[in-house]
Amino acid sequence: MKLARWTFLFLACLTSTFTTQAQSPAYPRGPVTLVVPFPAGGPTDAMARQLAQKLGERLGQQVLIDNKGGAGGSIAAEAVAKAAPDGQTLFFGTTGTLAINPSLYTKLRYDPIKDFAPVSLMATTMNVLVVNPEVPAKNLTELIRLAKAKPGTLTYGSAGNGSSNHLSGELLKSAASLQINHIPYKGSAPALVDLMGGRLTMMFDTLAQQTGNIASGKLRALAVTGPNRSPLLPEVPTAQEGGLKDFDVTIWFGVLAPAGTPSSAVDRLAREIANVMSTDEMKKRMQDDGAEARPSSPSEFSALIRSDMAKWAPIVKASGASLD
Repeated sequence: MKLARWTFLFLACLTSTFTTQAQSPAYPRGPVTLVVPFPAGGPTDAMARQLAQKLGERLGQQVLIDNKGGAGGSIAAEAVAKAAPDGQTLFFGTTGTLAINPSLYTKLRYDPIKDFAPVSLMATTMNVLVVNPEVPAKNLTELIRLAKAKPGTLTYGSAGNGSSNHLSGELLKSAASLQINHIPYKGSAPALVDLMGGRLTMMFDTLAQQTGNIASGKLRALAVTGPNRSPLLPEVPTAQEGGLKDFDVTIWFGVLAPAGTPSSAVDRLAREIANVMSTDEMKKRMQDDGAEARPSSPSEFSALIRSDMAKWAPIVKASGASLD
């Protein structure tokens, strides 16, 4: 009788365990929010929306975009860092928000390493170095020679202190030992107006933004900043081909969850992002935008964030840029 009683209790407990597991809500439990660190309508927002649509189809739940611009993306990053670690709120992180801001902002209220669980890289892109057509340099070597012949006279514009086009210029100064003057603007658009008007010598900007101006002859492209040439500008060499060994400004975008998010949710998201970004449709979309689909494992994305934080820290310090 005692044996039968204990057997009954054991089976009851086992049944209860299986029932509880079966009733545990699968991930995701409802619509997922992807927080984008810049306003709607920009290139980062457009990329996030492309991913959100297809990722929602894979997850069986809507992925809603929440644009939280301001402070170089810091407002959005802080909001996600403080969100519940359940995978229902995600961050669309960028090189700027995760690798550059820690060195740029003196009062950053989030830690890119401690406060997030990297999920997957999504895509990478690069900048292109463009000059006014009146500049006599036809390639990067000639531009460097011109800058050294006229130290302190050549100028480069940017979207503002700490922007990727500003730091690309700082990396050029360091790599080629140049004395060129940085002129910050409130956004890329006014800088481009002055560049095309001959009031600036050069500027780094994203590929997708400048292919039209390059094709029309309004600007001349001298080099792209990635390790390989771009399919959008196959005739334009890399800065490394132009003689700057190890010069690499690769801009990346990826998805992160708050630290402490269950590994099951992180792994599911990483798997589905890889499935989305491996399709011919998304590869083509990225290429049309001057980017490359680059899904990764969580550990690979984590390693990239750490290495780029270390890479950009001395460049930001040398630039003297600092924001509160």
